[in-house]
This record gives sequence, C-alpha cells and structure tokens, in this order.
Amino acid sequence: MPVDQPLHWDSLWINVHLATVADANGYGDIRDGAIAVKDGRIAWLGARSALPAGYQAKETHDGEGCWLTPGLIDCHTHIVYAGNRSDEFEARLNGVAYEEIAKRGGGIVSTVRATRAATEDALYAASLPRVRNLLAEGVTTLEIKSGYGLDLESERKMLRVARKLGATLPVRVKTTFLGAHALPPEYAGQADAYIDLICEQMLPALADEGLADAVDAFCEKIGFSSAQTERVFEAAKERGLPVKLHAEQLSDQGGAALTARYRGLSADHLEYLSDEGIAAMAAAGTVAVLLPGAFYFLRETKFPPLQALRDAGVPIAISTDCNPGTSPMTSLLLAMNMACTIFRMTPQEALAGATIHAARALGMEKDCGSLAVGKLADFALWAIDRPGDLAYAIGGNPCQAVVNAGVKRGARIDAAG
Repeated sequence: MPVDQPLHWDSLWINVHLATVADANGYGDIRDGAIAVKDGRIAWLGARSALPAGYQAKETHDGEGCWLTPGLIDCHTHIVYAGNRSDEFEARLNGVAYEEIAKRGGGIVSTVRATRAATEDALYAASLPRVRNLLAEGVTTLEIKSGYGLDLESERKMLRVARKLGATLPVRVKTTFLGAHALPPEYAGQADAYIDLICEQMLPALADEGLADAVDAFCEKIGFSSAQTERVFEAAKERGLPVKLHAEQLSDQGGAALTARYRGLSADHLEYLSDEGIAAMAAAGTVAVLLPGAFYFLRETKFPPLQALRDAGVPIAISTDCNPGTSPMTSLLLAMNMACTIFRMTPQEALAGATIHAARALGMEKDCGSLAVGKLADFALWAIDRPGDLAYAIGGNPCQAVVNAGVKRGARIDAAG
C-alpha cells in the first residue's frame, strides 16, 4: 500500500476560535480550532483536535484564544478624493439650506473642484489615512470608486491612485468607474451629452487601460435617469465590465430592477426599493448593499426594506460608503453596529454583510469572504469573547492581527504599508 505523504504547510494558526461565516444560519463556529495556509490560500481548517497526523508547518502561530474571522470587506467606498466639507456640515447645522450651500459652490462640485486640482501624489497622501483606518480594523479587501473627477483625466487620476493604494498597502483593491456620479459644471443642462462622453470616450479608455474592475452610476432624480443609466450599462457590457448601481436612495427610479436585468453585482442604498425591485434582485442574485452611515449622516427616516429582502433571500452586504459629503466614515465596525442599531440587522447578519455578502457584491465570493479550503488566506484575529462583539461595541477596536494572503501583519499600518 502507498505510504501517505506528510502535509507541508507554510503556516499554521492554533489556539483560535474560528468564525468561518460559511453557514447562513450562524457564525460557522469552530471552538479551539486551527487553520493552515499554503501558497497564500487556506489549506486546512477545523478543530485543533482533528489536525491530521504527520503535518509539517514552517511557522506555527499561537492565537492566544482570539477569535479568527474572514478579513473584512468594505464593498462601497468613495475613499479617494481631495478637499474637506466639514464647513458645509457645520453650515447645515446652523440652518443654511443645501440649496444655498450649492449656490456658494459647495456640495459635490466643491469636491470635484478640489479633486481635479490635486496631483496624484496629493490624492494618494490624502487617501492614506482613510485606508489605514479601515485596515486597522481588519479590512483586507476594499472597493474604491471614482466619480469626483467627472472628466477623463481626473477620473483616470483617481483610479490610478486607487490602484496604487492596492499596490503599496496590504489590501486588495477593486476599482469602480463612477463617471455617472453627477453632472459636471461644464455640462450643466446637457446630461445626455455627458452620457455620450462617458460611453464613447471615458469608459472605453479606462477599460482599455485596465483601470476599472466594474462600472457604477447614480440613478436618481438629482442624478441620472434610468434610460441614461442603461446607456452606461450597455457601454460597460460591451467592454465586459460588470455593473452596480446607486439605486433607490431618495426615490424609486427602478434602478434595482435595471441592475438585476444586467445581472449586476449589487444595488446600493435601497431605502425606496420596491417589491418588484426585490424580486428582480433575488432572481438575478444581485446583492443589496446597505449603507447606514449615509442614512445616519443625512438623518433619513425611510428605512430600507430589510425584512422583505430577508424573505426574498437577497444577500445583504453593508459598507461604510466613505465619502466627504454624506458618510465621512472610515470604520467598518461602526457600520456594522449602525446596521444593527439603526436597520435592526442581527450581529450575525452584520458580520456576513461585511464578509461573504460583501465579497459577492464585488464578484469575489470564490476567493474571499469566508473561511474555506482553497480560499485566500485573508483573515483577522480579534480579542473578543464571541463574534457578536464585533457589532456590539462602539468606538473600540479589538483587532489584534491581520493576515493577507497568508502574510501576517499587525493591526496598525504605517506609511509604508
């Protein structure tokens, strides 16, 4: 009979409790577990008592009783931008209407102006602290949108910075082209002409340069119509890029159903989502991304239809929506807490929303989002008593260490990554 060969692993983690997030009905707990890594991927996991005989590991790490979860995934951010809009926040709280702020050159136009004027180096430097905050909380994968340039060179600049962040920091970055975010000042009253520019010049150029992994738009009365959004989706389809959408945040424009028709990765915000939109998303497998930070910051009162999404079996992700105007938040743990306290999600749903469902929202569920053999060895270690603590505490950060593709780092990320 052939003799069994010993298992050779690069590293092994023991004395940890695993929350695999592989079970839709729970955390996928494995108490006193172990997890092995080979070539940047998970090679084995289970109870420590079930470790196979004859294994060999180059390194063995003692998790000191920590909980180990998949690395967190922030699947909707606008984290690359220049400028600051805290003055507008203060003005609104002093009674100045948004329309008056806009007349003064505020709102998204001010961010566009600052972002266009910034160099790539300046944008990178401004984005670093925001990204580091997320990484310190166990984030291993991050989506970054453009959308504050609104011309080809500025959108290209933003996406280059996003790529550089992924290349220089220990985080996997997925980029999204959001040219159809707002109407640039030079196209005032010419929305269709601006969509022409996006579809005929901007999107093709950025796709050919490999700068965009997906395409997004803002389908809303103050954004772009469903017909204009569909033109963008068609252009993305021609280039083989998946789509997602800012949908039903302020009104029901049928954006979620449109996204589902294009087999979109996700529809995001969704406060005004209809039953028809929910059914379409469920049939297409489109993820619902809820953004409690924007809901909180804007003091909204219309809640996304959480129970209807649950009943339909739509995967529900959550994200920070980090942006300068409506969600200046760089804590995914806080977003998880808000999802529970404001939207009434459960802590288990919140963790799944920041891991496996967030991975689905980026089209990455085969590689990350849960602990399973063959997936990337992206995980975080937490000094907590139980997984529900991650959504429970406000303002604390129990992250002890993070592993990216099998490489351990501390929770704190310095300037060099």
